[in-house]
Amino acid sequence: MLDTNREPFPIIGAGPAGLACAIVLARAGRSVVVHDRRKQPGGRFHNDFQGLENWSTQSDILHELAEAGIDPTFNHAPVRQGAVFDAWSAAYAIKSEDPLYYLVRRGDANGSLDQGLASQARALNIEIRFGDKVNEKMGPAVLAIGPRTADVIAVGYVFETDMADGNWICFDNKLAPLGYAYLLVSGGRGTVASCMFTGFKNQRYFLERTVSFFERRVGMRMSNPEPFGGYGNLRLPRTAIQGGKLVIGEQAGFQDSLAGFGMTYALRSGILAARSLLEGLDYAQLWRQELLPLLHTSISNRYLFNLAGDRGRRWALSRHIAKNDAKKTLHRLYRPWWLSRAVLPLALRRYKAPLKDKSCDHVNCACVWCEHGMAEGKAHAQTQ
Repeated sequence: MLDTNREPFPIIGAGPAGLACAIVLARAGRSVVVHDRRKQPGGRFHNDFQGLENWSTQSDILHELAEAGIDPTFNHAPVRQGAVFDAWSAAYAIKSEDPLYYLVRRGDANGSLDQGLASQARALNIEIRFGDKVNEKMGPAVLAIGPRTADVIAVGYVFETDMADGNWICFDNKLAPLGYAYLLVSGGRGTVASCMFTGFKNQRYFLERTVSFFERRVGMRMSNPEPFGGYGNLRLPRTAIQGGKLVIGEQAGFQDSLAGFGMTYALRSGILAARSLLEGLDYAQLWRQELLPLLHTSISNRYLFNLAGDRGRRWALSRHIAKNDAKKTLHRLYRPWWLSRAVLPLALRRYKAPLKDKSCDHVNCACVWCEHGMAEGKAHAQTQ
């Protein structure tokens, strides 16, 4: 259990995982200090819209946070319906009774997820030291620095618009290889992006096709567009413990292998790490019990998604997701089921091979990872 007589407990990284862990510890009366090498909350992001996933478990993610003592002190719009396009540009309306996900902003803007969590932490007298790069080795700590490498990237624009609110997604390898293109609009602001699992070196080409597609199909209108990019790391850790330190969020590899949604895993793993410290529980056993079944199923889902191809995805959209409550359908797909169990050994074998994009050879490559991520990866390697 956490020794309350020692110096404030260190958490390295002020993203959602690190701040969630800090808030839970502070509400239990523990003294915490959070270190982050960036200068402000959300420094890695560009105030783009993202989805706080809400379908992988039966409970609502906001209820999960509330039970842990984390208030939703950030703007969050519930999304219950939208439109999905297949590779032939056919549209399917999807809907659900409960929120599929919550639309949030990532970055330094007022109301963003990052600013909201940081403000809540400060209100609990948690010290957050921004611009504080930790290089020296230390004793017990929680590591929450973020992704170590890029297995998936997103490139796009944030912009102003007079469009009505809405959300659209397209599964088409010509727009986003083995991934998806998306358009999210809320309150006069929008985010359009290609989220790709391969083809990084051609990110500009795929982004141009994505923009053209949404302009043509839904009348997307952009004013004052600003480019942005991001990346995610997919891997299955053995213990998520490094040198006696608990590793959470994307630094541990906790990420949805199918869709690349990582915020929900980040928050959950931060809460589990805090529980481990407060209750003297085995952290590896906790995350394996709570997160590993979902991680395994997402790996199976990624394998099936790649195997199905465009026709298989169209069949799943038209016959299942669009005809039923989308959240309930996705929830069933994220629970271990006979097919996910059957293909898991094959999926894990494929997953053990480095998830490296062969097009990204770091030679004359201007993808998001080559321009920005490699330097961050080196910084992570120096941080203990």
